Amino acid sequence: QVQLVESGGGLVQAGGSLRLSCAASGRSFSTFFMGWFRQAPGQEREFVAAIGWSDTHRYYADSVKGRFTISRDNAKNTVSLQMNSLKPEDTAVYYCTTDPLLRTIRSRPAYWGQGTQVTVSS
Repeated sequence: QVQLVESGGGLVQAGGSLRLSCAASGRSFSTFFMGWFRQAPGQEREFVAAIGWSDTHRYYADSVKGRFTISRDNAKNTVSLQMNSLKPEDTAVYYCTTDPLLRTIRSRPAYWGQGTQVTVSS
């Protein structure tokens, strides 16, 4: 059974930084894409970032490009999201995701974590 557990959310002032982490278990994820979605109050979930099995393939939403960095450690089955220059509009619940296919990691990932709250104050 696949399990994704996020950590690292919290409250930060605009311009600050946070690092989210996700621990995956239940199978080997070395060939799976891993990523992050977010959902702000009253809005639909949106893609944030994804990474392939090697660090050479990374994908970002335009809204976070240049500010967020996704990375993974296949030996530890973890994926992280370093978030810099945070803005109030980044406030959302952030979800760790994983899927074997590129076309679905950015749209309809098969597996989701429970989510962690990120709040950016102005």
